Amino acid sequence: MAFAKNFVSFLLMTTIFGVSLGAVYEVGDSAGWSTMGNVDYNKWASSKNFHVGDKIVFNYNNQFHNVKQVSHQDFQSCNATSSIAVYTSGSDSITLKSLGHYYFLCGVPGHCEAGQKVDIMVTPVSFRPSASPNYASSPSRSSPLTPPSHATNTAPSHQCFQLWSAFVSLAIFVGACFGY
Repeated sequence: MAFAKNFVSFLLMTTIFGVSLGAVYEVGDSAGWSTMGNVDYNKWASSKNFHVGDKIVFNYNNQFHNVKQVSHQDFQSCNATSSIAVYTSGSDSITLKSLGHYYFLCGVPGHCEAGQKVDIMVTPVSFRPSASPNYASSPSRSSPLTPPSHATNTAPSHQCFQLWSAFVSLAIFVGACFGY
């Protein structure tokens, strides 16, 4: 019975501290998802390190824009007719669930051609400082390319806090189980 009580305590602690290691990125930062403001979305994406579990948020006026996830080929040609997924809420949160490329564009005619498209590359998490990992080159969503050497994650303190919270919660749980 004590184990069940301790397990419930552990679950409550992890819920309170939000033991999700995913960062949240607003596409285009404060400019959002728009043709206004001359945002270079691929430059924006290349300045980030995206990992499995991270969320990207597209904020836009849904009367004038949308978000379509497309294949690499459709991304290159700005073809929005055969989408993998379509988002139209104006505030779309998408969890990155696997390694590789995610291609998004605005399906409104002319917007993709004007630059309203972004290639999000999800890479493995590295907990030790080292050079960027090398990956085989492929345009598919499941095979990532080498990220730019200047790529940096803009949310490391959030991830470190959540990782620290997870370790503290685990220590409390183990201590409670063994009577420390």
